[in-house]
Amino acid sequence: MKFLRSTSVIRMLLLLFLTLCLSAGTAKASSASGPALQSARAAAADKLDLNTATKDQLKALPGIDDTHAQKIIDGRPYRTKLDLVHRKIITRATYDKIKDQIIAKQPKAGAMTGPK
Repeated sequence: MKFLRSTSVIRMLLLLFLTLCLSAGTAKASSASGPALQSARAAAADKLDLNTATKDQLKALPGIDDTHAQKIIDGRPYRTKLDLVHRKIITRATYDKIKDQIIAKQPKAGAMTGPK
């Protein structure tokens, strides 16, 4: 009978220990992803959005002249920034120069696209 009680106590302690270990690991993982997520959002905020940038903002990018800027504006909206190459608006070489400076943000779901 003592053996059964001690086995039961050991099982309970082991279960408690495992539960504590798992919850500590989860808390550590979620706190680590917080700063990384904020950093990724900040990096995206620094990029020029192809779907909303003005002609002057686009011309400030390396390799983008007046004609390219107008083609980018005329080709809106973009699903991804790589659409610039797929639609032959700019060359791959130009894309490689600006790819780290641009983003193609999508409108939020339910956002109005125009006046009613």
